[in-house]
Amino acid sequence: VQLVESGGGLVQPGGSLRLSCAASGSIFDINVMRWYRQAPGKQRELVAGIAVNDDGSTHYADSVKGRFTISRDNTKTTVYLQMNSLKPEDTAVYSCYAWCDKEGRVYESWGQGTQVTVSL
Repeated sequence: VQLVESGGGLVQPGGSLRLSCAASGSIFDINVMRWYRQAPGKQRELVAGIAVNDDGSTHYADSVKGRFTISRDNTKTTVYLQMNSLKPEDTAVYSCYAWCDKEGRVYESWGQGTQVTVSL
C-alpha cells in the first residue's frame, strides 16, 4: 500500500485546511487509516483514525475533538482530515498511516508527510 498526502500549507490562526491521503496498491488490505502529527522537538502523536472496512468508526485526540473531522470517500481509497479553528500548536508535519491485514499478515504503511503551519 502506498500513501500520498496533500493539502498542507500555511494558514492563519482560526483558519481551516483539508488534508487528503490517497491510497494505492493493495487497498483491500487496509483496515484502519490514521493521521499522525509531529511538531519540532516533540514526539509523534495520533490525531485521528477511521475504520475503513467496517462501520467507519472514528476516534480523535482530545486536543482536536470538535475541531478536526476525519472522513473517507465512497471508494475507501482516500481519507480526509478537515481541520477547523486551527491553532499555532497544530503546527506540525502531518502523516497518513494505514494498518493493513493481508490474509493474517499484518503490516503498516506511511505517507511522506505534509507540513501544516499555523501562524500570522
